[in-house]
Amino acid sequence: MNARAAVHDGGIGARRAATGSARAGAARAGLAARGVIYALVGLLALRIAFGDGGGRQADRGGALQEIATKPFGAVLLWALGAGLVGMALWRLSEALFGAAGQGGGKAGKRLASAGRCVFYGFVAYSVLAFAAGARGSGSGDRQSRDVTARALGMPGGQWIVGAAGVGLVVAGVWIAARAVLRKYHKHLELGEMSRRVRRAVDTAGMGGGAARGAVFAAAGAFAVRAAVEYRPDQARGMDGTLRSFARAPMGPWLLACVAAGLVLFGLFSFAMARWRRV
Repeated sequence: MNARAAVHDGGIGARRAATGSARAGAARAGLAARGVIYALVGLLALRIAFGDGGGRQADRGGALQEIATKPFGAVLLWALGAGLVGMALWRLSEALFGAAGQGGGKAGKRLASAGRCVFYGFVAYSVLAFAAGARGSGSGDRQSRDVTARALGMPGGQWIVGAAGVGLVVAGVWIAARAVLRKYHKHLELGEMSRRVRRAVDTAGMGGGAARGAVFAAAGAFAVRAAVEYRPDQARGMDGTLRSFARAPMGPWLLACVAAGLVLFGLFSFAMARWRRV
């Protein structure tokens, strides 16, 4: 009887280890894929800031176009899509079974993971569709205007668009504040890093998170303006939002700073892929 129990417990332990390994692999692949996209968007935005945009879009579509032009680009696109599927599955597992760390099973955190699962599922689908040859979806700015126009045409549409915009502004401020306060430390295996590596990760995490939050907040502000003025053309995707920084008082230098921050966030995502607790 004891032998049977030992075999049974060993089987459960092996299954848990295998499940944990698969979950960790999916998470790390997804974080690395996210890093690729943000780093490329940041580099494209840097080229735009210094007058060398060449008609490129500084958004996910532009990043995918850039990958597609490289040797083995099709293979890289499929790998990127697979990594993002891993990200969605990881977030789904957190929604179903709870996230790693203290309080990971709370309802609020599970709900947030479910929302991230839906978001990354959509991103993964768009990347895989692009890899399969679906290139005609249009720019992110056009999609944002189309979605905003449809929403404004609904009953209470101005309130819906306005609420979505306010939500983006709040999310952007929250993302930036958490980055500056280094809240990501609780998710990292800091003990495995040298002091120099930790400083580099903090530079990327704080600068990258602040830039990412600024883009979210600016996009939300454009959505609020579109709602108030009842003008869908005021809505912006990532490319339009980034280009708007070039028209600010600091001009291209502000865009260059935000773009550099997005590159840093890409590097930070690579660090998360290596040292995040999952």
